[in-house]
Amino acid sequence: MTSSTRIVALGGGHGLGRVLSALSEHGNRVTGIVTTTDNGGSTGRIRACQGGIAWGDIRNCLNQLITEPSVGSMLFEYRFKGKGELNGHNLGNLILTALDNLSVRPLEAIQLIRDLLDVRPHLLPMSEHPAELAALTADGETVAGETHIDELSAPPTRLFLSPTVPATREAMDAIAQADMILLGPGSFLTSVMPPLLVPELGRALKHTQAKIVFIRNLGKEIGPAGEMSLDTMLAWCERAMGGKKVDVILGEKSATQLDPDYQQKEAELASSNHHWRHDRDKLRQAIDEVLLDCHLPVC
Repeated sequence: MTSSTRIVALGGGHGLGRVLSALSEHGNRVTGIVTTTDNGGSTGRIRACQGGIAWGDIRNCLNQLITEPSVGSMLFEYRFKGKGELNGHNLGNLILTALDNLSVRPLEAIQLIRDLLDVRPHLLPMSEHPAELAALTADGETVAGETHIDELSAPPTRLFLSPTVPATREAMDAIAQADMILLGPGSFLTSVMPPLLVPELGRALKHTQAKIVFIRNLGKEIGPAGEMSLDTMLAWCERAMGGKKVDVILGEKSATQLDPDYQQKEAELASSNHHWRHDRDKLRQAIDEVLLDCHLPVC
């Protein structure tokens, strides 16, 4: 990758963290735009008490980008145990919440932690304003909150943010300057889709000149997204991007017949230790090969 080649990855949780860690050697030419709608676990408890955006996905990405273990990194991932109110809380979430309260913008809190942990890729919240992910079911019921959406027995007919929030301006700039944009892997409804539902990000993706790559999960998801076909997922993404087409589908060999209108890139991506987890080196190599296929320079 040359200094002019820039990659933007959108998503949340473990999936985005895996992609960013795979590309970490490319430093600040890589930007992650992170979902901020989580309402479960320590993050959900903090939001219920303090408000603000969800920090859990950002913390997860930061943790996967730590290249050298340190006291700082161990503190950032420390989780309290016991019977008191701190039980189950992650110290990294609390630190980010505290820094957010001390900063003018949530992004400033992220930059401080990036400096502390020596993380080079950029991390940007999809929005600096709090919002919940909501879904409309086939029965016409509105379900609010990621945890409740993950418990649905069937895929919803529609997802939306409540309230509608503005995008981080840095995220819009990153998309405008990107040569390649990566969607996934990860929980499709609750990690991949939320950034696409921010109206300004959807419009920015509609007009981007970058190649858009959808990275498939290694296995079937647990929950309602597991009942969605790949064609349906692509249609949801493209609808949120104002009709912008996905250019490349990256994943392992599939027994399912894939849409011939899409460029396919098949590679062995699973970790040898955990078949459900993408191997960092294999994923980096596959992304570099996609860059070459798209006539974009790599290292």
